[in-house]
Amino acid sequence: MIWQKSSYRIDDDKHRIDENDVLGLLKTSHWAAERTLETVRLTIENSLCFGLFHHEKQVGFARILTDYATYAVLLDMIILDVHRGKGLGKWMMEVITNHPSLARTRQILWTSNADGLYQKFDFKRWEGDPKVMVKPLFGQH
Repeated sequence: MIWQKSSYRIDDDKHRIDENDVLGLLKTSHWAAERTLETVRLTIENSLCFGLFHHEKQVGFARILTDYATYAVLLDMIILDVHRGKGLGKWMMEVITNHPSLARTRQILWTSNADGLYQKFDFKRWEGDPKVMVKPLFGQH
């Protein structure tokens, strides 16, 4: 599926994801700076992926590790610095959390920051681990 907003688009077709762009994005992160291209390639192959593009250049990425029935774990959400502050993270979260393939899943993410963004999408800190946020099953609050 493709979602369009002005000169930006989000695409969930993993064949359009540029592995080298994802590697470059992740090299700027505190959690995945040491990943290799081979590792990035494997994570893309084995996940539901979302690429954020400005015109034709990939400027963001997120992936979901899921069984499509019970759990969906949001991983590696990142946007190139120069494109932050434009509401693109919120838009990506809206697309991801409302994706039809994930509607029946409990959505989980690991993060040590950006609580404000994720709380807007019903994620709450899990008492068992301060880095885990959980969104209730669809229809449960």
